[in-house]
Amino acid sequence: MSETAFVSTDETRRLFSAAMSEMYRTEVPQYGTLMQLVGEVNRRTLAADPALAERLSRGGEIERLSDERHGAIRLGTAEELATIARLFAVMGMEPVGYYDLSVAGIPVHSTAFRPVSDAALSVNPFRVFTSLLRLDLLDDAGLRDEAAAILARRRIFTDGALALIERFETAGGLTEGEARTFVAEALETFRWHSDATVDEETYRRLSKAHRLVADVVSFKGPHINHLTPRTLDIEAVQQGMPAHGIAPKAVIEGPPERDCPILLRQTSFKALEEPVRFAGDGARTGTHTARFGEIEQRGAALTPKGRALYDELLSDVRGAATVGASGTGAGDYDAALRERFRRFPDDWATMRREGLAFFRYAPTTAGLDAAAAGRASADLGALVAAGHASADPIVYEDFLPVSAAGIFQSNLGTDAQSNAGSSGNRGAFEAALGRGVLDETALYAQAEARSIDALRQALAAARTRAA
Repeated sequence: MSETAFVSTDETRRLFSAAMSEMYRTEVPQYGTLMQLVGEVNRRTLAADPALAERLSRGGEIERLSDERHGAIRLGTAEELATIARLFAVMGMEPVGYYDLSVAGIPVHSTAFRPVSDAALSVNPFRVFTSLLRLDLLDDAGLRDEAAAILARRRIFTDGALALIERFETAGGLTEGEARTFVAEALETFRWHSDATVDEETYRRLSKAHRLVADVVSFKGPHINHLTPRTLDIEAVQQGMPAHGIAPKAVIEGPPERDCPILLRQTSFKALEEPVRFAGDGARTGTHTARFGEIEQRGAALTPKGRALYDELLSDVRGAATVGASGTGAGDYDAALRERFRRFPDDWATMRREGLAFFRYAPTTAGLDAAAAGRASADLGALVAAGHASADPIVYEDFLPVSAAGIFQSNLGTDAQSNAGSSGNRGAFEAALGRGVLDETALYAQAEARSIDALRQALAAARTRAA
């Protein structure tokens, strides 16, 4: 078959993202309500801030905004992780970053599968935060072995999905019909199953060790546990959720509200209590909390210097204030967050001059005219200052380990903050994955460098045409 008959991995990802959203809307009706609220807030925000609308339009972010979301799954074995990497590769998604969630006493480590090129992100920036259970962090050796044996017996991928993954790898792509079949087959891995694979007594022992262990081990597959739309004003969504019958968590994870958003801010509603039927004689029923709703607001990607400052300030905040399981202390935490982050500059020009964030540069019409007249500077800062080049912050496409842990805590029924020490094992994770994860900071640096090269080439071309 001719390669030209293959659909792009971007198109397969777009189909899968839409199908996942439709499935989750059916399974968790509150997600549909959340999507409506986010859409309303985004429309109001853009209408009220023309400068923001113009900046997002220059970066192609408005076109992708309504389709932008991320999901999250939790896997149980190295084999599952290696195979999910092959599945996501069919959709042009690569593992970016390593996240150690043991910082909050959660026995998983993770990566984010996502598109990495500017072009692919502009088509559809769908991401899946993917965690691998760390049974080595369980104290009970007997329970570790029992959980490992349960996980070894399950198969989370359909035969059809596996066949089409192999087809993609050997043929170099999928036809449109194969891509649509692949999406339908792959979706089964992420579907909710209310029938547990363990009896009630086993479920209770797993849950006692850690509720997330029970979630991973006790079911047929890694049900998608949340699907997250992107908002341009997370405060407005947080405040609007109760009027839509949704109770938000007590604190918004990440940096405080700013004029110039940085990194990632996230909030959610508490996990749903869902009926389950346990295995064994008598088919006893119970409940399980697995799936919840989440919203995110994305800001600028930070340089290593900017990220070091962010981590320092956040550590100070968490040492000064905590939030209890019932939400007590949320006000003190928010006040401490705002106070500490006054040290982080809150205007784009200063952040750019001080090398705190990554920016994407492009020539302006005035810049091209100046180049043609031989008046454009060779200095990047001077080009921006003269209005001969635009400098727009590069959106942060990734995640934050402390924030992810906070969302997981909410999923498990608490807003309690944890400052536990890290016990990450990136080597073991990458061995299970079968490859190294990509460095997200390097990706942002490369994107910035490409934009500078393109800027200089455009100005040079304008000079050449005028000569």
